[in-house]
Amino acid sequence: MQENIASTKANLIAAQISLDFSKKGYELLDKKRNVLIREMMEFMDRAKEIQQKMREIFKDAYEALTVANITLGINEVHEVARSIPEATEFTILTYSVMGVEIPQIKYEKREIVPYYSFYHTNTALDVALQKFHQVKYLLYELSEVEDSVYKLAIEIKRTQKRTNALKNIQIPKYEALVKFISEVLEEKEREDFFRLKVLKKKKLRRALSE
Repeated sequence: MQENIASTKANLIAAQISLDFSKKGYELLDKKRNVLIREMMEFMDRAKEIQQKMREIFKDAYEALTVANITLGINEVHEVARSIPEATEFTILTYSVMGVEIPQIKYEKREIVPYYSFYHTNTALDVALQKFHQVKYLLYELSEVEDSVYKLAIEIKRTQKRTNALKNIQIPKYEALVKFISEVLEEKEREDFFRLKVLKKKKLRRALSE
């Protein structure tokens, strides 16, 4: 590349501008990457908390469901499950973190409404239904968090690639170009100075000899 670029002051200025631009770009991308990593780590901590809560509730829920299946029969429990309506009490919004669209699930917690006759059921089924009702809201939160982690991870990877390209390719390239042109121009200046000095000596000798 250096051989194809004329060693002129104009090209030196252009190379310096490109170098400064690349360095500023690297600084901005590095800050962006750090912010995204911090956000992702916070979401991952939240995910761990939610998953722990879900494990505890799921344990109680499945124990109660097992008792209900044994005491009421799987067919009866299945019929109750079929009567439960599809969850629709949530809205998915988004907000931006350094250009990454992060999901935000808005929902209103509602008291559970029995979907079956108490005459044909028992306490175990009530407990199972209540626990799975709690899990539903935790799933809203977990899906929000996991999707956020996924999107942030993709953007971090993309930003890392661009940061590496600037650090390892663009910046060294322009640093080398600035150094090369500067050295060539300095050598030309030394040569010009030397030629000028020689000319002055010649003129001085000519003047003295006349």
